Amino acid sequence: MQDQTSRPPLRTTRSFLRRISVLDGQDFKKALMAGADNLEAHRDQINALNVFPVPDGDTGSNMSKTMQAAIKGIEQSDDTSAAVISARLAHGALLGARGNSGVILSQILRGLALGLDKKATFTALDLAQAMQEAQRLAYRAVIKPVEGTILTVVRETAEAAKVSAEHGDDLVVLMQEMVTAAKQSVAHSPELLPTLKQAGVVDSGGQGFCTILEGVWHYIRGEVNVQITELQKQAQVPAPTIQKGVVTVEEEFGYEVVFLLYGEQLDVEKIRQTIIDMGGVSTVVAGDEKMLKVHTHTEWPGKILDYGVSLGSLLDINIENLQEQSLAYAAESALEHAQDQSQEPANEQLHIATVAVVAGPGFVEVFKGLGVNAIVSGGQTMNPSTEELLAAVDSVPAEKVIILPNNSNVILSARQVLNLTTKEIYIVPTDTMPQGIAALIGFNYAADFATNCEVMTEAARSIQTAEITVAVRSVQLGSVRVREGDYIGIVNGNLAIAEPDMDRVLDETFTRMHIEQLEIVTLYFGESITRTEAEKTARRIKSHYSQLEIQVVNGGQAHYAYIISAE
Repeated sequence: MQDQTSRPPLRTTRSFLRRISVLDGQDFKKALMAGADNLEAHRDQINALNVFPVPDGDTGSNMSKTMQAAIKGIEQSDDTSAAVISARLAHGALLGARGNSGVILSQILRGLALGLDKKATFTALDLAQAMQEAQRLAYRAVIKPVEGTILTVVRETAEAAKVSAEHGDDLVVLMQEMVTAAKQSVAHSPELLPTLKQAGVVDSGGQGFCTILEGVWHYIRGEVNVQITELQKQAQVPAPTIQKGVVTVEEEFGYEVVFLLYGEQLDVEKIRQTIIDMGGVSTVVAGDEKMLKVHTHTEWPGKILDYGVSLGSLLDINIENLQEQSLAYAAESALEHAQDQSQEPANEQLHIATVAVVAGPGFVEVFKGLGVNAIVSGGQTMNPSTEELLAAVDSVPAEKVIILPNNSNVILSARQVLNLTTKEIYIVPTDTMPQGIAALIGFNYAADFATNCEVMTEAARSIQTAEITVAVRSVQLGSVRVREGDYIGIVNGNLAIAEPDMDRVLDETFTRMHIEQLEIVTLYFGESITRTEAEKTARRIKSHYSQLEIQVVNGGQAHYAYIISAE
């Protein structure tokens, strides 16, 4: 994708003693592991490249966790095929993608996998062509691409790779050209995106991508030696955290069989039905014509695996004895059930289920009280992965599921779930937890799926959200001058005011919300505020705006003194 902001890549080729013409899958694995290590080492610096001076910059963390999830699928593999390694890498990144930057990174890796498909080894020209696929899928991942972001960086890097390959450069020189182009693109990002220039930072996602490339380049130059260390093992993505509104205790017999199937022109519906006809229970087959994830319960796992082998290559095979699983979890599940007699019957099938991303123990209780079926822990500073969202969707006893992301940086990860499950999914584009609460209040068990989706979306739009937090650095944004340590007020995602006095910040925040035209305000106070302080704030607001109905709720959220809902 070419536009007026494009600049011809600069040739900076130097003479190197080390020259490499061909790499295989193991080389590719170790190079990407070096890139992941370099990203993790610079994670905090990338987090600090946040336009807003809020204490929850998370681009570095999201990209690093996405890379760790990708690496987890290949670090123990001894396969020498570049195609196999890149496909596993892309799959791990897709499931582990966190935040907008993580999702875009997963699409970059998926593009590399497409470009290296069927290649046991690859040359500089092969890598340059794969980079073209990477930049194409990166742009496709975003509904409204914005230049001056990671998208520009990956595109200009791909252009530099193409020029380098056409000049006949080997892989070492090509990687240097890519790193040079990425650095130049990152440095230029403030000229393309005024908000970056005003905040005095470069694009954090672009810097993260550049950091990965630098790690890869250092490995190819022979400057780093990659080993699987205890630190890497500890950094691997933890198991999904899901709080269910329904406890399901069901003793099963037979085996749970899960595997990835790689092939050509795979027919999802036919494969699913064949496995069901072979006795497969709770069968889920999802993916595309080249890669599928298969899950089923059967008394004869060998038959299912033989069928899979007849269609292509099997990877990540996992077989579990369901009876042993059932016995292991029975006592724990029974205890949970005894502690909450108000929960729904364990095996009740729902027509529609809801899944919400929630941060803060108080907010968790609010969402539970409104009847949400599954909660994924996360939000600001801790965006959940696609895999965690998928696990939550799979956990609810319904074929139609509504997801409430409750954070603008989670919506893109939630959209990836659509292609990973056979369930019908709708994502209400909630940017904040108050919007998610409004949407959940609008949910009607008696209404059909389409009606609920429409009503919940409209309900979320009717809510204004404000946030009060403390600035972590000094910056000038628009007409607002922020000093480190100031309280800042953010209204519907826009910085409204910065002052040393919290009361003044609250007053100006409410003014920007046109509070005189509103009727109901809810103050969700965070972990740094006591209920006494919150109630004092509520009384002061009421004295200025007598028409308001004000509620005070313990949200328990980190970093934000108050999250305010107004309607």
